[in-house]
Amino acid sequence: MGNQKNYRNLITGGAGFLGSHLIDRLMDNNEEVICLDNYFTGRKTNINHWINHPRFELIRHDVTEPIKLEVDRIWHLACPASPVHYQFNPIKTAKTSFLGTYNMLGLARRVGARLLLASTSEVYGDPEIHPQPESYRGCVNTIGIRSCYDEGKRIAETLCFDYQRMHQTEIRVMRIFNTYGPRMLPNDGRVVSNFITQALRGEPLSIYGDGSQTRSFCYVDDLIEGMIKLMNSDQVGPMNIGNPGEFTIRELATLVLQKINPKLKLTQNPLPADDPMQRKPVIDLAIKELDWEPKISLNEGLDRTISWFKTHLID
Repeated sequence: MGNQKNYRNLITGGAGFLGSHLIDRLMDNNEEVICLDNYFTGRKTNINHWINHPRFELIRHDVTEPIKLEVDRIWHLACPASPVHYQFNPIKTAKTSFLGTYNMLGLARRVGARLLLASTSEVYGDPEIHPQPESYRGCVNTIGIRSCYDEGKRIAETLCFDYQRMHQTEIRVMRIFNTYGPRMLPNDGRVVSNFITQALRGEPLSIYGDGSQTRSFCYVDDLIEGMIKLMNSDQVGPMNIGNPGEFTIRELATLVLQKINPKLKLTQNPLPADDPMQRKPVIDLAIKELDWEPKISLNEGLDRTISWFKTHLID
């Protein structure tokens, strides 16, 4: 990765879960980093250790408003990504996906930067094809409670490809599948953080539906490696980046209980609207074109994540 040095990187949503891990990697690689965040779900504590570093800048800014900066690379991660947060203000979520991406593409076009869009497996909706390859066009409810995010990311992808076609803007589109690890928000409603925080607090674990729905869990370090490889490659995407290991929610709950407190019970709740029953990436493209595949098992990743939550679970 020596060829990567001396880039000026803009990371939108840089104080968030994924953004802060990406910043760590880029800073460790001696690059310049500008972190942009409005702190809706990002936290300054995630990037505190870089404040006052000569290669690091922090700007409080909402991507729905334009900004002028001189950068070489834009890593566009800004958007609440968990249902609790993106459904809190669905209109704002849609604006962040559309206007935020529009503004960042406009910036990329003006300064000749390469832009990587952090898209999502949610573009596949509740899939009728399993597992999901990049060629699958999805099954999304356009008027459901999740559509502000699902359709927001779909239009963000559309904008990227239209900017590429009209203005030859350099784009990379990455479809992120469930990712977990240190710095997840304890109250974000995602299943891994939910289970860990409930178990550490001695509460029963909440399962939605009968727990037979499946997810594929990618540890954050693997995900960031895939993101960097995609940005540095000649591949435009869309490209799935995730862990193809598939687990039922009930299996995940059992694993978390074994690691924290096997005596705790599981409680069943109604399944939320439009909740996908199956989610598993086909990552053949990433293996072939990026020489990337996840290396950290769910077992090891959970150990690392639980260890972090044990020292940070105060709220």
